[in-house]
Amino acid sequence: MLTELAAMLFAAGAATGLLAGMFGVGGGAISVPILFFTFGELGSPPEIAMPLAVGTSLAIIVPTSIRSAYGHHQKGALDLAVLKTWLLPILIGVLTGAALARFAQPWVFQLAFVLVAQIIAFKLFFGKSTWRLGDHLPVGRVMHIYGLLVGLSSSLMGIGGGALSTLILTLYGRHIHQAIATSAGVGLLISVPGAIGYIIAGWD
Repeated sequence: MLTELAAMLFAAGAATGLLAGMFGVGGGAISVPILFFTFGELGSPPEIAMPLAVGTSLAIIVPTSIRSAYGHHQKGALDLAVLKTWLLPILIGVLTGAALARFAQPWVFQLAFVLVAQIIAFKLFFGKSTWRLGDHLPVGRVMHIYGLLVGLSSSLMGIGGGALSTLILTLYGRHIHQAIATSAGVGLLISVPGAIGYIIAGWD
């Protein structure tokens, strides 16, 4: 059994690295379910296994996000203005999610995971290039709300926020390549404070 679990974790790690390099996402959508199953098989009850999987996923995303963001920055594809605008709202959202993790039931994490995954999947399979909320990114409060939502939902799901931020950026006319590059930076903004927040939340 341990051999099978090790093989699953190895495959999940490889997939996480591949997704980070190609699409600017951290791979949490893959690692969280596998980690949840693994911790359950090792004897952790669901109320412990779920936040443990989410927090571990965020920690795993840290090195992949650093490498991916650095690579895109070297190519000049990272939109630093977006990252600066989202820095504080994302931080607030991430830390709020980590704080909720200490008290939330497993279904809260699962519900957040399912809802956001369905939104992303719908856009991926049925979305058209003509789908736009605007030709330019909004400014001020709207962008701050987007950052807060990306940070909060990503913290509850254990993902780097790449898919969510790419979705938002492309809906406002950003080219997919620049959106992916900027999302790698978003993953860094989410994963580092998220991992630290979950460590603190789980510290007894």
